[in-house]
Amino acid sequence: MLSIGILNGDDIGHEIVPETIAAMRTAAAVTELEVAWTALPIGRAAYDELGTTMPADTLERLSKLDGWVLGPIGHQAYPKSPSAINPHPILRKHFDLYANIRPARSYLSLPCVHQGVDLVIVRENNEGFQPDRNVVAGSGEFRPSEDMTISVRVITRNGSSKVARAAFELARSRRKKLTAVHKDTVFKLGCGMFAEECRRVAEDFPDVQYEETMVDTFAMRLAMKPQQYDVVVTTNMFGDILSDEAAGLVGGLGMAPGLCAGPDLAMAQATHGSAPDIAGKGIANPFAMIVSGAMLFDWLGRKKQEPKATRAAALIREAVDAIIEEKQFVTPDLGGRSSTSEMGEAIRSKIDALA
Repeated sequence: MLSIGILNGDDIGHEIVPETIAAMRTAAAVTELEVAWTALPIGRAAYDELGTTMPADTLERLSKLDGWVLGPIGHQAYPKSPSAINPHPILRKHFDLYANIRPARSYLSLPCVHQGVDLVIVRENNEGFQPDRNVVAGSGEFRPSEDMTISVRVITRNGSSKVARAAFELARSRRKKLTAVHKDTVFKLGCGMFAEECRRVAEDFPDVQYEETMVDTFAMRLAMKPQQYDVVVTTNMFGDILSDEAAGLVGGLGMAPGLCAGPDLAMAQATHGSAPDIAGKGIANPFAMIVSGAMLFDWLGRKKQEPKATRAAALIREAVDAIIEEKQFVTPDLGGRSSTSEMGEAIRSKIDALA
């Protein structure tokens, strides 16, 4: 039996996470996959009820699960309080969710900058320039004078090696091509170390075609001909920017699922934000969150050697693909007229039909 947590997050999270869990429940039922579901408080709702956006009990209970679904976090609107913090970095660092896996895929039925795109960017998740990730205490940014700000980037051999290995393993299961993106011509030590570790790991995967590309060159090639890429591995900030570019090529962040994976646990989390401007209107696109849930099932299927989870993931993907291609039950951002719940219901019906 798998154990999976449910964390709605903020704003549209309260609409798209329930649709995601409903799709996952349907796929689990038709494949006879046993799952124990645990709903846990987080974000603004937790703050209003418990006085903190990241309850200690939630962290403790998550550690006993196999993975969880986390809705988008709207931390910018949190009250100015020491206990109203962005829980996402805490979850990543506490559970060592070092690999942020972000696929981008085009659909013939949807307007895209490019068709034929099917790539995955694997972004290192716990180091880099982001100041909430590169120090134990304090901040990786500081201002020694009114006219100067210094930002610190942290690159480690361990962090680079782990994310490279995760990317190579993913590439081995796909089209067996991996591109490492860095800028070691300028960041000779930081990006240099990342590149060195990618090359070391590449020796363990002789069946995977390996190449390296400078980040600026890659950004240009990604915009011009993204079809040439399969799996891409890069450092934190580069991956953050490039994965949003890739999402823009295939329809935007509403089409950008994601998974944060570590050595033992994984967290399904769509790339997009909490969209407070449309929260409660019933028009949020559940695609990215539902596909993130499928990615969690797929990861757990490999990790736990549970073929029912793998099959459940495949059913969700097939159902979502069919709904997108038919375009009868899709939300307004995809050119349709359906509500969030109507699109979710259509996906569940399709899962049943495909089983």
